[in-house]
Amino acid sequence: MPEYLNQKEAFLKCKKEGRFIVIEETDIEKIKATLKIAEGDIESANSIKKNLSKQSNQWNSVYKLYYDALHELSESYLRFEKIKIDKHQCLFAYLCEKHPELEFNWDFFEKVRTKRNGINYYGTPISSEDWKEVELQFNLYIKKLKEEIERKLKT
Repeated sequence: MPEYLNQKEAFLKCKKEGRFIVIEETDIEKIKATLKIAEGDIESANSIKKNLSKQSNQWNSVYKLYYDALHELSESYLRFEKIKIDKHQCLFAYLCEKHPELEFNWDFFEKVRTKRNGINYYGTPISSEDWKEVELQFNLYIKKLKEEIERKLKT
């Protein structure tokens, strides 16, 4: 398991590695499409959640779909700044470091990122309790990013 980096350490490491890539233009159509994809991921996750028992192994799917929506929205939000970031930890470090006004918590991003990596790379399943721990914050951050993106699309 990689060592924990705080927000500043992760940001500086990513900057040093050249992970913050400047893109030529703001692709509004891509932002709109990604917003719809993220909304679809949330709809799918909520549909799955309706019929799950505590013992279900589908909590992994719910978690991954919410994580994907959070990731997609974060990427879209930064496209307005003409920034592309290909590593999730770097994406969230940049978002937290450059946008303190959003009041996002770095430790939350690290928690959900490492849990999602556990599912994808280490075969570590998610329980209903794991989901309940992060559900509210997932919803708040997704809602905030959607609102910010929609506001920027109007201007």
